[in-house]
Amino acid sequence: MKLQGKTAIVTGGGRDIGRACAIRLAAEGANVAINYFASSAGAEATVADIRAADGKAFAQQGDLNAAQDVEALVARTVAEFGGVDILVNNAGGLIARKTIAEMSLEHWQAVMDLNLTSTFLMVKACLPHMKTGTIVNLASQAGRDGGGPGAVAYATSKGAVMTMTRGLAKELGPQIRVNALCPGMIDTDFHNVHTADEARRALESSAPVRRQGIPKDVAELVCFLAVDASSGFITGANVDINGGVFFS
Repeated sequence: MKLQGKTAIVTGGGRDIGRACAIRLAAEGANVAINYFASSAGAEATVADIRAADGKAFAQQGDLNAAQDVEALVARTVAEFGGVDILVNNAGGLIARKTIAEMSLEHWQAVMDLNLTSTFLMVKACLPHMKTGTIVNLASQAGRDGGGPGAVAYATSKGAVMTMTRGLAKELGPQIRVNALCPGMIDTDFHNVHTADEARRALESSAPVRRQGIPKDVAELVCFLAVDASSGFITGANVDINGGVFFS
C-alpha cells in the first residue's frame, strides 16, 4: 500500500470523480476525510465501502465557500487522523450555461466561488497541518479551450485554478507538490445535466480512444500524483486526461 499511514481530504467526495478518488486513495492505505455538500447518501456509502475494506474514513457536510465549514472539516481530519498529507480539491461545477450577455454578476461570482474560492480556502486551511504532502486540484479541459457554449464563467474559473496550481507549486515546494488535472468528457452527473446526449455520442465516435472517460480513470491519475514514488519529480503540472480529444 503506497499511501499507508497518510491522510487525504477529498472535497466533493459523495459522487462521481470525488467518490472514485476517495475509494482509490483508501485502497492504497490512506485515511480519507470526505467533504460533501448535498450528496449525503453517496458520501456515507463511500465511507461504508472504505470501512468494509478495512480502511478508515468519515464524511462531513460543508459549504466550502464558508470559512467556518472549511475549518471544521480540517479540524476534524486532524483530530481523527493526526494531520493532512494529501488534499484533492474536487468540489466545483458549472451551475448553469449562460452567455456573458445573459449572465448576472451574481452568477459569475457564484461560479468563481464554487470552483476557485473553495480551492483557496481549502489550501489555506490545510497548510498549517501539511509539513510535506501533495495537493491535486481538479481543473478542466475547459480551462485550456474556453469550454462549450455558455461556459465562459466555468472555463475562466478553471483556468484560474490552473494558474493557481503553478503558483502554489513554486510557493510551496519542495515540501509540498501541487498539480492539477484537466479532464475532458467524463461520464458523470455533470455531463448528464449540462451536456446533450448527441454531443457525448459524437465525442465518443471522434475520440482516439472511442469512449468517454469514467471517474476511475481520473481517480487513478489522482492517486499517481499523490504518491511520491510515482510522481515525485512532477509539480506545477496541469495534466490532460481527455482520451486524445484535445492536445495542449
